[in-house]
Amino acid sequence: MEEMDLSRIERAVREILLSIGEDPGREGLFETPERVAEAYTHLFSGLREDPARNLEVSFPAEGHDTVLLRDVPLASMCEHHLLPFVGKAHVGYVPEGRVVGLSEIVHLVEGFARRPQLQERLTAQIADALHESLGSRGSFVVIEAEQLCMTMRGAQKPGTITVTSAFRGVFDEEPGRRSEVMALISRSEKRG
Repeated sequence: MEEMDLSRIERAVREILLSIGEDPGREGLFETPERVAEAYTHLFSGLREDPARNLEVSFPAEGHDTVLLRDVPLASMCEHHLLPFVGKAHVGYVPEGRVVGLSEIVHLVEGFARRPQLQERLTAQIADALHESLGSRGSFVVIEAEQLCMTMRGAQKPGTITVTSAFRGVFDEEPGRRSEVMALISRSEKRG
């Protein structure tokens, strides 16, 4: 995939500033186009990677017990308005003979989050990668996030949290497993 065209982003940001009636040459805005272009290289870096590659290195493991990472910080950009949504992800799986490093799961979440996204798609992409790429018996993802497009414009309802979930394999097939996971996730809410 091509590298980001930073000068093109800078020109576009200057044009936006002019279009809203601002002076891109004034002191507070003079370096804004460059800052935005630099920020976009980070915010959209997931477009230049296959996040599932984070699951390639795994380790043998026995057992079929649930592995859960709770409250993984999450920030992404809504593809509809290019405004952030921020929250946390609860991510887990049941191993099928192999486990992956916990930090690799965090990198998986970040890789999919760092692209123009929909929360619903992000949730499914993470669950699918853990189930299919890792070859787990099942995976689940629950994301709780505030959509700033809803906070700052549109409905203008700050603090509204959108919750999305995806369950694959044993979590989709065995209701008891799903209930167990939801109970583990809700425990963090009661403590927090």
